[in-house]
Amino acid sequence: MPPYTKDEKFMRRCLDLAVQGKGQTAPNPMVGSVLVQNNFIIGEGFHRAYGEPHAEVNAIGHVVNPELLKNASLYVNLEPCTHHGKTPPCADMILEKRIHRLVIGTSDPNPLVAGRGIKLLRENGVQVTPGILETECKDLNKRFFTWHLLKRPWVILKWAQSADRFIDLERPPGAPIGPNWITSETARTLVHKWRTEEQAILVGKNTVLKDNPRLNVRFWTGKDPLRIVIDRCLKLGRHHHIFDNSQETLIFTEKIPSDSGVVDNHQRRKKTTPQVITPGRVKTRYAAIDFDNTAELQMLDYLYKNNIQSLIIEGGAFTLTRFIEKGLWDEARIFTGPAMFKGGVKSPEITGKSKKCLKIGNSLLQIIYR
Repeated sequence: MPPYTKDEKFMRRCLDLAVQGKGQTAPNPMVGSVLVQNNFIIGEGFHRAYGEPHAEVNAIGHVVNPELLKNASLYVNLEPCTHHGKTPPCADMILEKRIHRLVIGTSDPNPLVAGRGIKLLRENGVQVTPGILETECKDLNKRFFTWHLLKRPWVILKWAQSADRFIDLERPPGAPIGPNWITSETARTLVHKWRTEEQAILVGKNTVLKDNPRLNVRFWTGKDPLRIVIDRCLKLGRHHHIFDNSQETLIFTEKIPSDSGVVDNHQRRKKTTPQVITPGRVKTRYAAIDFDNTAELQMLDYLYKNNIQSLIIEGGAFTLTRFIEKGLWDEARIFTGPAMFKGGVKSPEITGKSKKCLKIGNSLLQIIYR
């Protein structure tokens, strides 16, 4: 690999900073920023959490002597915003501080920005250099780009399979409820870390009936994702962990129960406006969809309209296969353990571009992109 240019070196630092906000910034992107004068970094920062100051603000606030800003170059992996949201426009601040050069990784796909920041700054005399490490910058914020451009979340499929490609043993009537573990504690800890990095996690009804999962992050420190269950005919009972009121829960169903409390019927031919999923208000809510050939699209559309930019699907085989067959996935994370089940529930079939293979505990982890 050839050595980085000066601009690439400082953009790499922006990416290193930006990723520190992973799991905290959504629905905003991960952004890092550095200020450079005479090849020395004089200030740097990143967007720490949704609603908090943007990376450019934190980088400028880190500069000890504001007079240095006039001759500094500002690096940022995403185009500065031009609109008022939770915070004021960063483009206006750049002009106010009279920063003479801006280096950008990639433009912002948000229609409220989408090149406006670059245009505004150039029209006001700022030298703008775009497209530095553009591929890496887009990859970092693939969830943000997918949400804006495809109007759906970034979808991650995850499962564990035995060495002979079964994800579960046969469950005869009366079999104990709980998972048949394939992976080690190391792999399970990694999965909980992944959950803190995404906004939602989804399973089908049968997974709840067989395993009674909690779908939380008890093996890691971070935010619990919104847990989502597909329960068309409302077969699940209140004794299941998903109804323990410990975290936000959404049930996709065909018919809303009369005693459900807050519901969302917007998918019923869009007779009502979708309610935003607001943390801390209601722990369990229901959304009615039509269980036809577009059911998966309806689910992703609901999540898009509720600002959910990333989703992990953890099972079962039927649910995973449905999303695979519809082409509604972006990444698959597959653990293969050493055990031989010699029968049971077959693993989903999937093809894609293999990105990496890693040894995690007693299992091999393969990551595939569609």
